[in-house]
Amino acid sequence: MFSLYPYWVLFGSSFLAATILPFSSEALLLVQLEQQHNVSALLLAASAGNVLGSVVNYYIGLKGSRFLLEKVIRMKEESIVRARERFKRYGMYSLLLAWVPVIGDPITVVAGMLRAPFYLFLLLVTVSKVGRYLFLIYAWHLW
Repeated sequence: MFSLYPYWVLFGSSFLAATILPFSSEALLLVQLEQQHNVSALLLAASAGNVLGSVVNYYIGLKGSRFLLEKVIRMKEESIVRARERFKRYGMYSLLLAWVPVIGDPITVVAGMLRAPFYLFLLLVTVSKVGRYLFLIYAWHLW
């Protein structure tokens, strides 16, 4: 019988991994690939959760106060400053690094703080996140 449970767990894991919370979805994706779950559904679940988590980061940057950034999601001022410099230097294309651990999440928050156009934010972050999961799936198949 087909169960949606593994896909919802991966979606949730990917969502949490995209926020400032220290969480990882890659290991779970690889375990679920090993368990022979549907590859397309895994890609969709992981990508959707990760992109949605980045949208939350964008919204926090757009609407969030310093209290929310520093106390609730525990984003340090130096992370914000570095991400802002990176975003200003490379522009919207820095969002293609949204998948990179440590630097990706602050970039998505800063995009909201700087009021980057949401449609472009969503496009670049989606390309970034889907690309990372496609790479992992492809590497798993080669291994």
